[in-house]
Amino acid sequence: MNALIWIVGGVLLLLALGWVFRFSAQKLTGNKPYFRDMPLGVAFGYVFAASALLFSVWYFFQPQAVNDIPQPGVIFFRWAVIGLLGFAAASWLFRTVFRNVGSEGSKKLFRSMPLTAAFGIMIIIAYAFVSIFAGFIAPYGQEEILGSANVVAGGNPALGGNPEFPLGTDQIGRDILSRLIYGAQNTVGIAFVTTCLAFLLGGTLGFLAAVLGGWLDQLLSRMIDALMAIPSLIFSLLLMTIATAWAGSEAWLVTVYMIFIIAVIDSTRVFRLSRAVGQSIVVMDYIEAAKLRGEGMGYLIFREILPNALAPLLAEFGLRFCFVFLTIASLSFLGVGIQPPKADWGTMVRDLSQFINFAAFAPNVAVTPLLAAGAIALLTVAVNFVVDWMLHKSSGLKE
Repeated sequence: MNALIWIVGGVLLLLALGWVFRFSAQKLTGNKPYFRDMPLGVAFGYVFAASALLFSVWYFFQPQAVNDIPQPGVIFFRWAVIGLLGFAAASWLFRTVFRNVGSEGSKKLFRSMPLTAAFGIMIIIAYAFVSIFAGFIAPYGQEEILGSANVVAGGNPALGGNPEFPLGTDQIGRDILSRLIYGAQNTVGIAFVTTCLAFLLGGTLGFLAAVLGGWLDQLLSRMIDALMAIPSLIFSLLLMTIATAWAGSEAWLVTVYMIFIIAVIDSTRVFRLSRAVGQSIVVMDYIEAAKLRGEGMGYLIFREILPNALAPLLAEFGLRFCFVFLTIASLSFLGVGIQPPKADWGTMVRDLSQFINFAAFAPNVAVTPLLAAGAIALLTVAVNFVVDWMLHKSSGLKE
């Protein structure tokens, strides 16, 4: 009850300050149209944003420990702010460099690119580099047991760390930094392959349904409707449970089953998009001209329809990659995805989740399970930033 009173009181106070802000701005600017026509909700938004900014600055400079007791909220908030500012600076530098380096086409692209898209491209390139060269970057093997278990992140021996393991070790003594690096190779690489397979299957069937129509279109569409009626994660979990029993002790076979299961389930979404886009293209005059010339089905799909459907399909590829990536991490978290001893971020979050219980006493210990979760979230945000930019460009809208 007290919390509700504080919330209502805070909202009323901000509304009053918003009214004062709008009234003062109208008087100081001679009642200019922007402030004269400003709704109270907009003024409230300005006051709320200013209050949140002032509170963030105040909270950032609070002590990290009171009476030798760590304050996890302050510590994590500082790390988040520093990380946000660091990523913003790196994205700005990345965009600035490529505005002046490269071909004329790439320079023009980066000049029109928002900072969020530059951040997304930078993160995707970094993940791709780490995934490809994981064997050369990682200091240890993903399955290598080093003997020192539960080493704390940070490398400070006084706090239970070890300089040889900057991010610590897990319960059986494997280096977490190395497993994070190999996790990028396994999780991201498998997600990319699965997404490509889903697009190959769903895109081909969708374009065929759009071009041929008739009974084939009806048959495929009804089958897709039946598959889409089942929640995808529950369906994946059910099929992976069966596949795990079939695979037995062959861990690699579980991964193969997972790729095909997720690809088939996600191809349903690709089918719906490619069919809808294909149906809007096949009625165009140049398609009729190609048919009159006697062009075959392959020519119509790959030379006429696909190039004109590329923009929405590329945007969907980014979104679908995120969903596949999160599905793989979810299945691994539940124990039916990528199998040990292979490194996987979903499995790492599950195995290291117990360290969160120590957040109130040692925040550097609690950060351990957040590393894999943060890696998942960072890539998801980066891909979505790029997809938003691509959708904006393909829509033809201007800033």
